[in-house]
Amino acid sequence: MLKQHVFLIYQMSRREVLGRYRGSMMGLLWSFASPLVMLAVYTFVFGTVFRVRWQTGDGDTASFALNLFAGVLLHSFLAECLNRSPALIAENTGYVKKVVFPLWIIPVVLVLAALFHLLVGLLVLLVAAGVVQQQVHAGVLLLPLLLLPFALLALGLSWFIAALGVYLRDLAQVLPVVSTMLLFLAPVLYPLEALPAGLREHLYLNPLTYVIGELRALVLGGAMPDWQTLARFTAVALLVALLGWQVFRKAQPGFADVL
Repeated sequence: MLKQHVFLIYQMSRREVLGRYRGSMMGLLWSFASPLVMLAVYTFVFGTVFRVRWQTGDGDTASFALNLFAGVLLHSFLAECLNRSPALIAENTGYVKKVVFPLWIIPVVLVLAALFHLLVGLLVLLVAAGVVQQQVHAGVLLLPLLLLPFALLALGLSWFIAALGVYLRDLAQVLPVVSTMLLFLAPVLYPLEALPAGLREHLYLNPLTYVIGELRALVLGGAMPDWQTLARFTAVALLVALLGWQVFRKAQPGFADVL
């Protein structure tokens, strides 16, 4: 099924990415400029104004900014998928009325577009890490093994939320609050080691906690992943994707009646 729609997914994803910058003077260059501006702002605000230091690493301002930026990139990706999913089908009612159109593609396009911006941000992170640390760790080659299950997890949640969002319009108000909670209930703005030992394990209920820790370890620390934990995370991501797909498929026949 997927092979039959690869070109359609590519075209819609491309349109989704380019549509965000249509009419702007810089165009697609904004996808590179925005992460650079974010990185500069985080460095100044948290490293100079608040003088926050990471409890691991060498503790300087640049290292803090890189750790913070890595966490924000992953949260922004997941938040975009979650926040836009509830209204995703309602925003594409024209496709709903086309009997032959595969509606399951719409959440896929959302996730791929968000993944594009994540990859651009990661490129900025890699370049900045290379400048600051004067080396690029070989662990970055393993990033696809981490990002693929993370994207599958986001896709499963997007399918699930997009389907429920057709029937429960309040989800569009709830999900931004949930996304904000995920930001503060994950080691995005602080290191996991800053919490009491008894609380750290509870933060792993937030999927961002594991992914952020592994991303920082691969890119900034040069550490290899724990393969057993990565396998468990991949299995969970696959399960969420399958469940989300099943919910979307079963809810789809009623979309046209509700919209």
